Amino acid sequence: MVKMLKQRIDDLYQVNIMLDNLPAIRYIKSGAVVLPWTGFPVGFTDEKQHCIINHLKFTVYVHEYQDSGTVIGTGDGLDVIISGNSNNTASGFQVVGFEVSPCSVRHSDDVVSKLSMYEKISPPIDCEDGAQMCFKEGDQISFSYDVSFVKSDIRWPSRWDAYLKMEGARVHWFSILNSLMVIAFLAGIVFVIFLRTVRRDLTKYEDLDKETQAQMTEELSGWKLVVGDVFRAPAHAKLLCIMVGDGVQITGMAVVTILFAAFGFMSPASRGMLLTGMIILYLFLGILAGYVAVRLWRTIQSDSSSWRSLAWCVACFFPGIAFGVLLVLNFLLWSSKSTGALPISLLFLLIVLWFCISVPLTLLGGYFGTKAEAIQYPVRTNQIPREIPGQKYPSWLLVLGAGTLPFGTLFIELFFIMSSIWLGRFYYVFGFLFVVLVLLVIVCAEVSVVLTYMHLCVEDWRWWWKSFFASGSVALYVFLYALNYLVFELRSLSGSTSTALYLGYSILMAFSIMLATGTIGFLMSFWFVHYLFSSVKID
Repeated sequence: MVKMLKQRIDDLYQVNIMLDNLPAIRYIKSGAVVLPWTGFPVGFTDEKQHCIINHLKFTVYVHEYQDSGTVIGTGDGLDVIISGNSNNTASGFQVVGFEVSPCSVRHSDDVVSKLSMYEKISPPIDCEDGAQMCFKEGDQISFSYDVSFVKSDIRWPSRWDAYLKMEGARVHWFSILNSLMVIAFLAGIVFVIFLRTVRRDLTKYEDLDKETQAQMTEELSGWKLVVGDVFRAPAHAKLLCIMVGDGVQITGMAVVTILFAAFGFMSPASRGMLLTGMIILYLFLGILAGYVAVRLWRTIQSDSSSWRSLAWCVACFFPGIAFGVLLVLNFLLWSSKSTGALPISLLFLLIVLWFCISVPLTLLGGYFGTKAEAIQYPVRTNQIPREIPGQKYPSWLLVLGAGTLPFGTLFIELFFIMSSIWLGRFYYVFGFLFVVLVLLVIVCAEVSVVLTYMHLCVEDWRWWWKSFFASGSVALYVFLYALNYLVFELRSLSGSTSTALYLGYSILMAFSIMLATGTIGFLMSFWFVHYLFSSVKID
């Protein structure tokens, strides 16, 4: 037991206590700055000795109110302390703050042995004075606490303000604003230059009469020469349609969830609401995934006979991969006898929701996709594919490099999000997250369009998959950042199971980001190519 307790202290295990759905918050001095933090460590080391936190000083802040009517509880625990007034006005105290000051105190064995449970210790314990409880084999450890109730002017709707103003707030806001301005400025310059270039090409080409166009065909170069191949069906077209359909579903889920959270519909007081909302939105957005995938398939193949199998693949592709990863990680948790493992009943419930809601809605969306009008190409495709000239640099270098700009809009928020997931910090600045998401969508669209135009200019008409991975390659940098976070920020993470759990969730996160950002880039590139060649006069 002592060996395990020392190991937990070395691994920096934390204790989290909640009162009326409020986590216990403590304040740490870092130089001249006082930082708020949730939870407290199990213990600490002092001169190679292990000391345990065995005394907690709680400060409960309460707000007195008077209101007519019935008092309604909102939390998981006691949220209202009713006063002794006997009139018709409902009055009492609401818990609006919960602080803890942990310390290590060596109690006198003689004094403690004479006390019973919940009996007061005299004199009161002073954490600043006295010896620390550094333990060894055979020591008796006594735990104690004291509670003080303090009246506060903080009202019930504002009781989460102390948690939302976590450490590094100024750095957080400044970094996000700086990143937004820089990325928006660079993206604006690229987009303006790009528009001027395309407009100049179109103007020169359209000003020529038909005879001159025919005479200059041999002299023309760039995207105008791939007019007969630009809409040639890509390799593995079915897989592309499946990934685009799932990407639309993930993107829609992310946008709606973050938008609802930004408007305050997902309160931090309701634990689990964010994850529940994401799952529900994902299930019902299956109808949109099926519609987009089947309609894109009809556009590429001009055939809708196999739409049912395509819709089934859309409904099972990403959820199947996610469920497989979750199942493997759950087996690892079961084997290590962890309490964090999901029960079989919850896994069965997820399967029921998957096949009873998501799959039927995806098939329904696919049916609507067959009834929608297929997108007509503005030019005809030649029977014989055009030979692609040799390139000075491999195209995959451009595709990989294109992901750096979207990653620049994402990595700051990614740090705070991962800190909230793995370090127990709070993250509720969904307003800024929504702005970053909008900016990410714009940058992904611009990067993919620019890269598509560059490939067409060198007479490379195989733009379908490249436009998808141009913006989707940001997932590679997200995963590399996750590895960096594991090495430098989660150094206390111990055990192969914990590492496998982190890597499994990181791979799943990167894969979902690839589908979402790749879909954004592909759809924007498809619209651009369709618009570009529909603006050219073709005989």
